[in-house]
Amino acid sequence: MPPTDPNYTTLRTQLATLTTEAFRPDLADIDRRPTLDIARLMNDEDATVPAAVAERLPEIAAAIDAAAARMARGGRLIYAGAGTAGRLGVLDASECPPTFNTDPSEVLGLIAGGPSAMVTAVEGAEDSKELAAADLTALAVADRDIVVGISASGRTPYAVGAVEHARAIGALTIGLSCNADSALASAAEHGIEVVVGPELITGSTRLKAGTAQKLVLNMISTITMIRLGKTYGNLMVDVRASNDKLRARSRRIVALATGATDLEIEAALVETDGEVKNAILVLLAGVDGHEAARLLNASKGHLRAALQSTTTP
Repeated sequence: MPPTDPNYTTLRTQLATLTTEAFRPDLADIDRRPTLDIARLMNDEDATVPAAVAERLPEIAAAIDAAAARMARGGRLIYAGAGTAGRLGVLDASECPPTFNTDPSEVLGLIAGGPSAMVTAVEGAEDSKELAAADLTALAVADRDIVVGISASGRTPYAVGAVEHARAIGALTIGLSCNADSALASAAEHGIEVVVGPELITGSTRLKAGTAQKLVLNMISTITMIRLGKTYGNLMVDVRASNDKLRARSRRIVALATGATDLEIEAALVETDGEVKNAILVLLAGVDGHEAARLLNASKGHLRAALQSTTTP
């Protein structure tokens, strides 16, 4: 984009108004400071992020409750962003199957430019609202779904376009940005603006803004899964045991939930084909694997509700 292009002038003017793009004269000599001083400075900067997130907790909680209600009716959670924001969405989505035993189609991450953009910048992809609409159309997004647009600046066309397209068809929309009065928050039903201030390196929103986005995405996915019954207390009872570490963790979770012996745990896991939640129900309710599966199906996967149903007169 040449400097004579009017779009260049408009974009430059927009960036100059963004907190995430602000220049800090007090750090102009950072490249001349001792490494330990820079590390301390970065650590101090990062320590301010949780407080900025805390200011937005009511908005975050409202968005999560709305998202959980849609997912309980069969909706999907879909993240959409470009660059760092898109990568964070893909990362959060990819962690849900092993942690909460979700189907890979239930929580999805879209990044402008497609999978290759995870490691290589795709020229111009973030500037296209139409590309976002096409990506969501390819997923057959419907009104039961949730689309979370992620953009540090709050102006990235791909993220804004994703939210606008999703909202137009009745999907629940959440806009996560790190600037106040952002276009993304305005476009979304639930706007979350975590203002973390100027970055240590001017405009490098992989730093504080990225940290803030990661914290909020952690909350959105984790608390939504708690609301959907994917945990029992603070135990990952829907964990998918796909490797030796997770198989060991599964047995430990059953032990923590039930206090059963190793032999009892092994027998329960065999009875339930390795399903942790079902094994806990077998041990605590004294039912067989088939009945455990029936009870969990009746309680829509909520282990606590299934247990309570076995003690209700």
